Amino acid sequence: MVRKTLLVALAIGLAATSAQAQSSKFEISANAGYTFSDGVSGATVETDEGTFNRLDPADSFSWGLRFGYMLSENSEVGFLFDHQPTQLEAGGRDKATVGDMNVYNYHGYYSFAFSNIDAVARPYILVGLGATQFGSVSTDEGEIDGGTQFSGTFAFGGKFFPFASPKFGLRAEFRWTPTYIKSDPGGWWCGFYGCYVVEDPQYANQIELNAGVIFRL
Repeated sequence: MVRKTLLVALAIGLAATSAQAQSSKFEISANAGYTFSDGVSGATVETDEGTFNRLDPADSFSWGLRFGYMLSENSEVGFLFDHQPTQLEAGGRDKATVGDMNVYNYHGYYSFAFSNIDAVARPYILVGLGATQFGSVSTDEGEIDGGTQFSGTFAFGGKFFPFASPKFGLRAEFRWTPTYIKSDPGGWWCGFYGCYVVEDPQYANQIELNAGVIFRL
């Protein structure tokens, strides 16, 4: 009798935990990590400080926030914001710091998780579209204007719920954000209908490794 009572209580507890997890429609996340960044190359410029032919945001700490809505147990849509406080660097034959800058990411996303809603570990993939904003840079000779460009973002990672409450968890993620900057002439292509100039697109890339916390509402 005691054994049967314990089994019934355990079943009720597991059912309640699963129902509580399934009833959570919103996920709010905060994360911090490190972003490896690169920029674009251009014409060679000679100055008193050296010879340069590219501009790159420096690798640095980054942080972000995320708001998601669960369409189903496995599908999620939402919005993510990411901020990388960094410095703009001139590179080429020589290297110099131009000044402090900020890089912001704004993306709507779709994410798919591969396990049940009440699983302890939930691997997932994420794709998003939005914009990357490169902030202005203050230098001794004046201010360099920033700009905003269309970008995509792609990630894979894992959500982990090892605690007693399904309302709180952890996240670990690898995310890649390529941002189109410009196109350079890449040569000529000739075919049946004539010859055309081929463009070589250049992208600024951010590769972020981050971890954070998840709150289910």
